[in-house]
Amino acid sequence: MLNLERLRTLDALARHGSVSGAAAGLHVTTSAVSQQMAKLEREVGQRLLARNGRGVRLTDAGRLLADHAARILSQVEIAQSDIEAQRGEVVGEIRLSAFPTAARGLFPSVLGALRRDHPELRVRTRELEPEDGIRAVIRGDVDLAVVLDWSNKRLPVPGGLTRVELLEDAPDVAMPAGHRLAGRSEVDLEDFADDDWVSWPEGEFCYDWLVFTLRSKGIEPRIAHLAGEHHTQLALIAAGTGVCVAPRLGRGPVPDGVRLVPVRQRMRRHVHAVWRTDADRRPSVRAAVAALRTAGQEVEGR
Repeated sequence: MLNLERLRTLDALARHGSVSGAAAGLHVTTSAVSQQMAKLEREVGQRLLARNGRGVRLTDAGRLLADHAARILSQVEIAQSDIEAQRGEVVGEIRLSAFPTAARGLFPSVLGALRRDHPELRVRTRELEPEDGIRAVIRGDVDLAVVLDWSNKRLPVPGGLTRVELLEDAPDVAMPAGHRLAGRSEVDLEDFADDDWVSWPEGEFCYDWLVFTLRSKGIEPRIAHLAGEHHTQLALIAAGTGVCVAPRLGRGPVPDGVRLVPVRQRMRRHVHAVWRTDADRRPSVRAAVAALRTAGQEVEGR
């Protein structure tokens, strides 16, 4: 009998195109991927991988089995959804992820509502950046991810996933209270062409957005400091080290000495919930989406 986890490993190899990509997608070591594939080859009695330069490629048998693996994994998800839908009760377990400010700005309200309305549902949460959240949903590590993109830089969502918008988040520019533009009612990003920036860490979606946006305006950003937490970014701004983009979702208290000024252009973060389309009928997924939508409406109404 074919092992489901080994089929999941083969599916990841087919989707990512390399052992290292599959390992990163599954959050395991490359050695673990190789071991799972060696066991799967013994189970089927055929070679599934062949050397391709310094990497590997799927053999004809590997591609054939990978196609079946994708359908099997989808069918497993459908079976779970149908069983839950047939029972009609919001019970069992659901795993959620969100990028940090959404975890802080939405999850407390969402978890409270789910605990109150569905006491038999166990909810597990974790913080994941948007692209990591998408990958976790595809892998089945989480059931639903809260992700974001920007008006001028959208986050690709692969086929087989459903996305619904929860809210729009209007960011400001945070600057020291003594900054030359602190008295403005609105600003443009290009007003800060000569300023140092405090930004999210390299490789994160919002870091890439900031660099992309400033360069599109003919500005080579002077990024002096990197910090993943908005509280850390604002503390650095209070110390006079530069300026940063400060979204409003999950912002919390603003330190003394920091001035927040809205951006004149219509610059928005779009916050979405994403889940596998195969899981549409699961009552737990529907309940989580409903709670997230309500929380998003509450945030926008403040």
